[in-house]
Amino acid sequence: MKRKDYISWDEYFMGVSYLSGMRSKDPNTQVGACIVSEDNKILSMGYNGFPTGCHDEDFPWEREGEFTEVKYAYVTHSELNAILNYRGGSLKGAKLYVSLFPCNECAKAIIQSGITTVIYADDKYSGTPSDLAAKRMFDAAGVSYYQYKATGRRITMNL
Repeated sequence: MKRKDYISWDEYFMGVSYLSGMRSKDPNTQVGACIVSEDNKILSMGYNGFPTGCHDEDFPWEREGEFTEVKYAYVTHSELNAILNYRGGSLKGAKLYVSLFPCNECAKAIIQSGITTVIYADDKYSGTPSDLAAKRMFDAAGVSYYQYKATGRRITMNL
């Protein structure tokens, strides 16, 4: 008889998203994303960080100040990184697991890439202009989205 305590697909892919986010060097917010095919194969992953060639020591991680002196001018979000990291062609019909609900800029890339479902863990910016714009675009484009239902299962690893 098979064991019954295996993790669900949602737990698995959200776990991969969280694990990807742990690669981020951002001292305040670590976000991870995992793109999955319709048949539950991982296609790509990403986390928030600077573009390739832009070294972490050479760019600011600050959150406040002049635009060119804060991280927002330079950081690529996890969703966009996952889309750009994909080398296999179309993402039409894919699902995106992400630890934080996408901003309006990432929503544009998600829609354009053909991803049709977004599963997110946290929606801490709910009701902000960026959040409202993202949800409005998702609704208009037919991209479904829902919040991951945490199971409370604790998974530990010794690496």
